[in-house]
Formats: sequence, structure tokens, C-alpha cells
Amino acid sequence: MSSLLPLSTNIHEPQRLSLARKLILLVMFCLTQFIDTLSMSALLSAIPALEASMGMTEIQSTWVSSGFRLTFSSFLLISGRLSDVYNPKTVFIGGVSTLGILSLCAGFVYTTVPILVLRAITGIASAMTIPSALKLLVKVFPDPLEQARAVWFFAGCGAVANKTAGSRKPKGAKWKSLDLVGVGVLTVSFILLIFAVTSGSTDGWKSPVVLILLIISIIMIAGFFYWETLLPADRAAIPPRTWFYNNFSVLLATALLPSFCIMWQTVFHWSVMSTAVHMLPLGIVAFAASCTGSFSRIYSPKWIILTGLSLCMVATLLLALGGGKPENYWPFVFPAFVLGSAGVMVAFSHTNIAIFQAAPSSMSSTVGAMFNGALQFGSAIGLAAITSIETSVEATHGGSHEYAGRAASFWCHLVRPLYLFNKR
Repeated sequence: MSSLLPLSTNIHEPQRLSLARKLILLVMFCLTQFIDTLSMSALLSAIPALEASMGMTEIQSTWVSSGFRLTFSSFLLISGRLSDVYNPKTVFIGGVSTLGILSLCAGFVYTTVPILVLRAITGIASAMTIPSALKLLVKVFPDPLEQARAVWFFAGCGAVANKTAGSRKPKGAKWKSLDLVGVGVLTVSFILLIFAVTSGSTDGWKSPVVLILLIISIIMIAGFFYWETLLPADRAAIPPRTWFYNNFSVLLATALLPSFCIMWQTVFHWSVMSTAVHMLPLGIVAFAASCTGSFSRIYSPKWIILTGLSLCMVATLLLALGGGKPENYWPFVFPAFVLGSAGVMVAFSHTNIAIFQAAPSSMSSTVGAMFNGALQFGSAIGLAAITSIETSVEATHGGSHEYAGRAASFWCHLVRPLYLFNKR
């Protein structure tokens, strides 16, 4: 791997890579993206089996996914800065190697706490691969047209990808320029917030522990943003001026839309393999939708993003109205999968493009890390909130094998797209 990667990361140096070497590197980066996405979602269909074999509670099983997403999103900012300050080749190889070792170790773990810890650490390793891969991708494909095609293909191999063209390597940058204190505070606050949300459904929202954790997490998040205002712009993890870029806040809110997968095995009694087969439309349609990036040259990204959100709303409505019985798969679930997958990928791809158009090229790495972090944090907090809603409703409506709790979560899921429609 090391010999294939470009030795220099100076963005101004001309590229002399052969076409074959470029394609091999593109496949390598896309494979890494695919593995990262697989690490996030592969265990979703296996969660019922994990609950049975390891004796996990429903709250603990939520952390199998949320723990990975949380550390992944929190460390993207550090990873982005490392890829700018130091050689992205070193960051990329280190992240991929660590990810492989941790994934191998996780295969030999049979108890709850170690698997959750390994999942969280694996999220850190995965976060090291995305910004570095994208910076190397820009280096390998300096031509704007080739670069756009490479990034679109990269995006089609997973749910997280950025367009980092124009990023620059700061001269004379040192480790002290990385805001480790701020990122650490933000990470801890997110952990406390998600733990409080997931505990609220079991311990009660009036529980002192839940209330204290919620208050502490909110204070820490507010403290983080205040801390960022005290730092110079070149040291802050999220410079305050970032929020004032044209449409940046609304676009970032789109990335925060929670995405989640309900466990069809417990309702339809599907096996893990059958569930994976039924989920195939998501991957196929999403990959096709990722190829619509060139539409932004013809149509306004605003209307493309709104079209994607509209498809998401229709899909969510279908799942809220039907889906509790196996015979509802074709009239409700399958159309929802197709429309929802297309809508999510269209909204994601063109929000990705628009958010980089809104920010200057000097902020591309930071904006990219924020966008990817928002995607994963939205999924993590969304999954925690939805699990809490499901658990609360199921307690009075037949338990986890009934569809009432999942239907309630879908109705709640409709609120945020409606808010974004009003904002736009």
C-alpha cells in the first residue's frame, strides 16, 4: 500500500502517476470507505443475535452502533487537522492498519463490555481514514473533472464522503494547533447526552441521574462553543465564523437528520441473512442516486436537496402507516426502502456539494470534518432518541415484537424534514 501512495503531499506539485496507478489508488480509497461504512452498519442486522448470545439489554445494544458513530464523528475534526498538518499518507496507513487489527480482535470477544469498548475505539481508527483518503484523492486526481468523478464514485461506496478540493497544508504547523481540549469536551458531552437519552426510557425522564446528565451535557456543549470563541481562528476546532457562511447552518442541519434501521427480525421473524437480502434495495438505489452529482450543474442544489427530503418524508410516512405485518413488505416497506434510499443519497450528495460551495477553500478540511461529524452524530443521537421512544411505547403496547413502538418513532422522524422545509 505504501509504495502506491504519492510520496509528496504538496498540492501544487504536478502529478506524474500512470492511469493504472491512479485507478488502483481509487479502488483502495473506495474499499476503505466501504469498510468504514460496513463497520458502522454491518452489526445492525446481528443485534438481535448479540442480545441473545451476550445477554445485552436493548439500551446496551444501542451502543454497538452509537459508540462507533460517536467516536467516529468526534475524532473526525482531529483527523482532518492531522491530515492538513502532517502527511495524510501516514494518517491513512495508520488508520487502516489499526482498523484491521481492532476488527480482528473484536471477532474473538464474547462479552458485552469488551465488544462495546472495541467498537468505540474502532470508530477512532475509522475516523483517521476518511479525511486522509480524501486529501490523497485530491492529490491523485488534480484535474477538476477527474476529481469530481472520483469523489462521486467514492461517495457511492458509502454514506460518508467529502469534496475537499482546495485544502492547503499550513506551513510551520505544530501539534499545539490542534484543539484537543475542545474536542475532548465535545466528545464527553456527546457521550453523556446519548447516555441520558437512552436511559430516560428505562429509568424515567424524572430520574435524578438522567436529569443531571442532561444538564451537564448541555452545559459542556455550551462551554465548548464559548471556548472556541476564545481561541484564534487557526487553532479553534470549529471557528465561530464558520456558522456565518451562506446557508451553512441550514445545510449542516440537513446532515444532522437521524438515519436508523429498525430491527425487522423481531417483527417479521426474518433471519439475519434474509434481512440482509431484503435490505439490498437500499444499497443498490443509494449507489445509483450517488451518481446524480452532475445535476448540480444544471439545477439549483436547493431544489435537488428539497426533492431528496421529500422522498425521505414519503418513505417515512409509508413506514409509519404500514410495516407491522409480513404482507406489508411489498405495498409499504419495499417502496419506502427505494424512495428513502434515493432521497437520503440525493440529499446527502448535493448537501455535500453545496456546503463546500458555501465555505472558502481554506476551510475545506474543517467543513468536511464538521459535515461528516454531523452525519454520524445525527445518526447516533437519532438512534438513541428513537430507541427511547420505541421502548416507552412498547412498554404499553405489546412489547418489542409489536410494531407500535417503531411506528411511533417514524411519526416523530417526520418532524425535522418539515422544519427544514420551512427554513429553506
